[in-house]
Amino acid sequence: MRTRRQGWRRVVRDETGQTMVEYALVAALIAVVCLLAVSELGEAIVGVFERIRDEIADV
Repeated sequence: MRTRRQGWRRVVRDETGQTMVEYALVAALIAVVCLLAVSELGEAIVGVFERIRDEIADV
């Protein structure tokens, strides 16, 4: 019975799982920010090429 109690205390005090979850959350947040940035950048690049196309068509 005593070793079982000590085992539970060790599980409760163990913080390695918390660290992994924190790293996973940070990685997920970084991924979302990167996706949003690439999406916005893509739209801006499309706008530039559309303006270039329009200028060429007007010549």
